[in-house]
Amino acid sequence: MNQLNFPLLSILLILPAAGAILVALLPRNWESLQKWVALVTTLLVLLLSLALYFNFITGAPGFQFEEIRAWIPDLNISYHIGVDGISLYLVLLTTLLSAVAVLSSWRAITEQVKEYMVLMLLMETAMLGVFVSLDLFLFYFFWEASLIPMALLIGRWGGERRIYAAVKFFLFTMAGSALMLVAAIVLYLWGGTSDLTVLLETTIPAGMQVWLFAAFALAFAVKVPLFPLHTWLPAAHVEAPTAGSVILAGVLLKMGSYGYLRFALPLFPDAVPTFAPLLSILALIGIIYGALVALAQEDVKSLVAYSSVAHMGFIVLGTFTLTPQAVSGAVLQMVNHGLSTGALFLLVGVLYERRHTRLFKDYGGIWAKVPIFGSFFIITALSSVGLPGTNGFVGEFTILLGTFQVNVAYAAIATFGIVLAAWYLLVAVRRTLFGPLNPANQGLTDMTPREIVVLLPLVIFFFVIGLFPNLFFRDINPTVGRLLTQTKATAVVAEVDNE
Repeated sequence: MNQLNFPLLSILLILPAAGAILVALLPRNWESLQKWVALVTTLLVLLLSLALYFNFITGAPGFQFEEIRAWIPDLNISYHIGVDGISLYLVLLTTLLSAVAVLSSWRAITEQVKEYMVLMLLMETAMLGVFVSLDLFLFYFFWEASLIPMALLIGRWGGERRIYAAVKFFLFTMAGSALMLVAAIVLYLWGGTSDLTVLLETTIPAGMQVWLFAAFALAFAVKVPLFPLHTWLPAAHVEAPTAGSVILAGVLLKMGSYGYLRFALPLFPDAVPTFAPLLSILALIGIIYGALVALAQEDVKSLVAYSSVAHMGFIVLGTFTLTPQAVSGAVLQMVNHGLSTGALFLLVGVLYERRHTRLFKDYGGIWAKVPIFGSFFIITALSSVGLPGTNGFVGEFTILLGTFQVNVAYAAIATFGIVLAAWYLLVAVRRTLFGPLNPANQGLTDMTPREIVVLLPLVIFFFVIGLFPNLFFRDINPTVGRLLTQTKATAVVAEVDNE
């Protein structure tokens, strides 16, 4: 269904790439214009993406704004894109954070500005493509396309160990992607098509589902990342430039959790009971492990990086709890994590640009010097903890509510993870803002208007989602209900056919 009769999604995909080409054609020494072209492009994409929200038909669980064209007709591979209640808000999150990332780089990036902005815009196209693709090979194309710009951003504009971090990120993700490609080819050969909507109506033998699910699940687990496949993440976060960390935490990690919902669950329902307990346990380990390791960090950016391991564990747990509340909560928590953790990385970047250090011991007592920064930092930390009235509370509460319905022990462990999250984040606030003032921070300046503008939209959404969650659940819930119903119905069909 395309209610606008207008290729809105295709324009959203093309516009950042066109902006990247325009930036690439500008003379190298026109750095200011390069930044402005990149910023205006991301803002235009953000405005256009709002048309998706305002024209989205609430209560319609299927795909909307669909576009289908022959891509490789001889192989029955199509250019098929569309959004539903699950992908809608991930598209909006991507367009918002892309604009925020470009604006946050205004002063931080001083070398090879042209290449940097080109990569940021190309990555936006690739990330949007992942969330709107309804063809296996189109999805894989954008999945891989998003890997290259991020690896280059880390490797060129990152910290001292940037090459190590970039190579590790690239190798881990490529290894998982190779398995997914093999599984996609097998699925294509079996079904005769790579179109997701057709494959959902195709009966796949239960034995084959187990192997295909395992391949897809492993690729997505690397991207999430799930324990013990998480080791690339802290290095990538710590070494990446601030905007790279924002995009990595805010969007790229969500590609893994989104993959479970879009492909693994509906395509291989017979395999879900086999793998759901394992994935849930790994998610719980990640929640506790990530929190405990975050507590031990002396680098504030490392703390935020490990917090992502813990928070993504909640999303995977909610996904494989398979109750409507938990899955809807997981979808919303993907957005919440992108906003809260993205804001934390931006705040770390604000400090780093002034002091060129991220160690807790170099701060302390700076509240009196930077009250605006301190206010943003406290609000963002409380959002990440899940304070009632903020976005984090809504997502985590619905995940726990759905989990309690099926496994009290899992829910209890996850709840303990929230207590640990409050511990490490409040410790981070105390060690950074309060206590004796380090003399080296006497000249510390507060946030600039540009930095406030960068952070303010994210903070506003903390409270919009926290106070008015039904604005989002009304679109998410019907799609999640359809997903769970379809998964069970497909499982029944497959079971009958196998008999």
